[in-house]
Amino acid sequence: MGLMNARKLAKTRRKFRWHDRPYIVRTLDLYAKADPLEGKSQGKGIVLEKVQKEAKQPNSAMRKCCKVQLIKNSKTITAFIPGNLAQKFIDEHDEVVVERIGGKQGRSKGDIPGVRFKVIKVNDQPLKLLWKGKIEKGRR
Repeated sequence: MGLMNARKLAKTRRKFRWHDRPYIVRTLDLYAKADPLEGKSQGKGIVLEKVQKEAKQPNSAMRKCCKVQLIKNSKTITAFIPGNLAQKFIDEHDEVVVERIGGKQGRSKGDIPGVRFKVIKVNDQPLKLLWKGKIEKGRR
C-alpha cells in the first residue's frame, strides 16, 4: 500500500467485482434478456387456462391466476387475477392486458409463488370496473 497504489487497487477491485452475481446480472442486463415483456410495462395476451396457486405459509388460500400467452413473443406467463370473484369475468381465449405486480427487484410479490404479473384489462374493459359492477363485459 504505497502512495501511488490507487490505480492498482482500482484495477483489482474491477477484476473481483465479476465474482459478485448481482453485479454480473446488472452489467450484462440479464434481467431484460429473460424478461417476457421485453422491458415494457404492459403486454397483451390470450388466456390459455385458469389456474389456482396455493399461497405460501402461513396462509392457506388458493390464489386465482391464469396462464396467458403473450402476443408479441408467444411466451407463456402466469398472471394473478385481483379482486373478489373477479375470475368469473375471465374466460379462455379472452384477450387480456397484463402488467408487473411490483415485487422487490422484479420478483413475485406477497404470498403467491412464481407469479410476477397481474391482469388489468379483459377484452379492453378494465377488470376493476367489471368486478365492481360499473360496466358489463364486452362481447367479442
